Amino acid sequence: MNKKLKSFVSLALAVGMTFSLSACQSKETAPAPATGGTQAPAENKDPIRIGFFAPITGAAAADGLSTSNSAELAVSIINESGGINGRQVELVKYDDALDTKQAVNIAQKLTTKDNVVAVVSGSYSGPTRVAAPIFQEAGIPMLSGYAIHPDVCKAGDFIFSQSFAGSVQGKAGAKVAVDMLKAKRIAIIQVDIDFGKQLAESFTEYATANGAEIVSVDKFAMADKEFAPVVTKLKEEVKPDLIYMANYYGHGAEIVRQAKSMGLNVPILGTEGIDSFQFLEIAKENAEGVILTTNMNRDSENESTQAFIKAYKEKYGIVPDMVGASVYDSFEVLFKVIADVGTEPTAIRDAIKGLKNFETVTGNLIEYAPTREAIKPVQVQVIKDGDFHYYGVVEDTEIITPPAAN
Repeated sequence: MNKKLKSFVSLALAVGMTFSLSACQSKETAPAPATGGTQAPAENKDPIRIGFFAPITGAAAADGLSTSNSAELAVSIINESGGINGRQVELVKYDDALDTKQAVNIAQKLTTKDNVVAVVSGSYSGPTRVAAPIFQEAGIPMLSGYAIHPDVCKAGDFIFSQSFAGSVQGKAGAKVAVDMLKAKRIAIIQVDIDFGKQLAESFTEYATANGAEIVSVDKFAMADKEFAPVVTKLKEEVKPDLIYMANYYGHGAEIVRQAKSMGLNVPILGTEGIDSFQFLEIAKENAEGVILTTNMNRDSENESTQAFIKAYKEKYGIVPDMVGASVYDSFEVLFKVIADVGTEPTAIRDAIKGLKNFETVTGNLIEYAPTREAIKPVQVQVIKDGDFHYYGVVEDTEIITPPAAN
């Protein structure tokens, strides 16, 4: 691989930086004219079309906004820098509204009408897992930014996950709880969908195997907003020494607010679901001291991480979160492999599968597991002075490597 190309992603992120990608990666030269005066075929200058879908409206619109912003930012930066081997990138974007039926329709459009060479999912596990088999059947690579359900990648060899598996993050959270925070009696509060189930199950398995006791488990629906009865039970009856929250920012903000107001003063450990500026805005001072597992270290010295944060804030006026960063990573991967091998879908698939030690805005992508889920360290952040900061990192190979597919 051309070493200059490897540094493209971090360099291109700098705002206002302009240079041609063709200086980093030589363009494919046209074949010499055949005998008899036949001219070489013209170089392909058509845009490279990449599909994208996210919950831009509906219950998950905040995450949809974040991922949509990141997709558009990635495409604008690559195009301002000259495109990929002289070709511009065109984003073909759809709103799935967190609806599986819409996700199916979108996948069918992308595979039959839109002439895309690859697709990025900026959506949750539900829409992503029903769309994945359609892309697999069509032979079009799909990268899931942050959907954690194992069935996503089980759809087949054209499907990849840019985030670590839910089982990985759950185990990493348990390691933080047991080893870093020395918790012995843990209460779990989880959203009763794929996200919460995957995290809670793997957290429980690791925590109980390493000396902790799960003293209560409370599940709630996405529409639930009242947690006072649960908080009261935990304070007066259960008396845990740590609360593990496997939920999203809206629920998480309300849980920490009610816990603080009712005097339940125990450490709270969350997940990437609360890795959002919305959590900080809603929870306000109640968020102070909350710890979470995620894939983005805001205090990283990685040049591309800081450049991404700076570019995102300047363009949109808000700070990026992990779902946006994960989607940005997905586009980084696609841009790199397309520059290396071209736009033929099988070549893209094979190049992604072979990618190793690739620096993204969420850190080093070590490689993709045989399950095609990303292997990378799990970041641990703490909310301090109203922002996310470094608390630790989980790098144990046995934890960050997803289990083999059944």
